[in-house]
Amino acid sequence: MPLAIAPTDVEVEVKRISADEKVKKHLQEIGIIAGSRLTIISSDGGNVILVVKEGRLCLDKVLASKITVAIAA
Repeated sequence: MPLAIAPTDVEVEVKRISADEKVKKHLQEIGIIAGSRLTIISSDGGNVILVVKEGRLCLDKVLASKITVAIAA
């Protein structure tokens, strides 16, 4: 499922990022790569606020829709 519609307060695992290489590289630098685990705090108002490692990050809905995740086991 796209990150933009993933449930809040549930740990998810990144499966795929469908963006251009420049965006993928930027996401990699902030800790979002295939296999990384994220927790969504809020997805109200079009933006997605999530926890990556020990920091919080806000992504717009367009970018969040390009990140495919699954609920972590």
